[in-house]
Amino acid sequence: MTATTGRRLLLVHAHPDDESINNGATMARYAAEGAHVTLVTCTLGEGGEVIPPELAHLTADRDGTLGAYRIGELTEAMAALGVTDVRFLGGPGRYRDSGMMGVPDNDAPDCFWRADVDEAAGRLVAVVREVRPQVLVTYDEQGGYGHPDHIQAHRVATRAHELAADPAYRPELGPAWRIAKVYWNRVPRSVLERALAETAEKAPFPGVAEPADVPGVVDDELVTTALDGGAHAGRKAAAMAAHATQITVDPTGAFFALSNHLGQPLLATEYYQLVHGQAGPRLPEDDLFAGLDAGPDTAPADAPAATSEERVR
Repeated sequence: MTATTGRRLLLVHAHPDDESINNGATMARYAAEGAHVTLVTCTLGEGGEVIPPELAHLTADRDGTLGAYRIGELTEAMAALGVTDVRFLGGPGRYRDSGMMGVPDNDAPDCFWRADVDEAAGRLVAVVREVRPQVLVTYDEQGGYGHPDHIQAHRVATRAHELAADPAYRPELGPAWRIAKVYWNRVPRSVLERALAETAEKAPFPGVAEPADVPGVVDDELVTTALDGGAHAGRKAAAMAAHATQITVDPTGAFFALSNHLGQPLLATEYYQLVHGQAGPRLPEDDLFAGLDAGPDTAPADAPAATSEERVR
């Protein structure tokens, strides 16, 4: 999809599949509308489990080829979403999957969790100054659910946001660029509870996830933005299904399960919390670019984070 609007969106994720689960409908919608969508993934997800038995040999304790395989899955997923600007931080394999918190992989010297934050952020600054996004999407300070790589992705993205705007920081990477709006991925609790009840009733999985199993769940009042991606729900389902080692999508495209085989709702409306920048004129926002002049040469000014007292419907 060729960018035509001057809008530029940057998403920073930890592993292949995180982007499709959290932001698949958002990415498909903006790509279809002519925005330039850039995905930066920080690891290859080498430490993941594998769902299909016929692919179990890919895991780190056997062939150790899961990371390379997941590059192919990500490529297929992005084709489904219409996203063409896809990058790995520092290049494919520069940072290794750290595994879940508390496992031995956390101590591997080449894992993302052990990366120097400023060094990794510098690699992301180069992308920011090249692409000049008006909007950045990433995780909260807990990485949504406490995974080391998600926490580190938050730290690196936050630091890159600061450094990219500093003209004194590494001018060889290009002119300074200040990202106008920064969002964290969120799921409003009331929305999830209703959706999980429907999942329990209709989804073809042996069990159903609990709210604690879903990253980024917060009280409704913290959510500032609800992005309707209903027109792109099929693209999101296809992108998630492309990550077949990690995700099982049910035949209707309405539900999915991870390696724990617990059903979750596949949400076509995706939710965010604006944590840096000026909100649009109405809350909850229905557009990540609300309130911005997203022209191609706009250098947006800094602004304080916005909050919302309204509940997401």
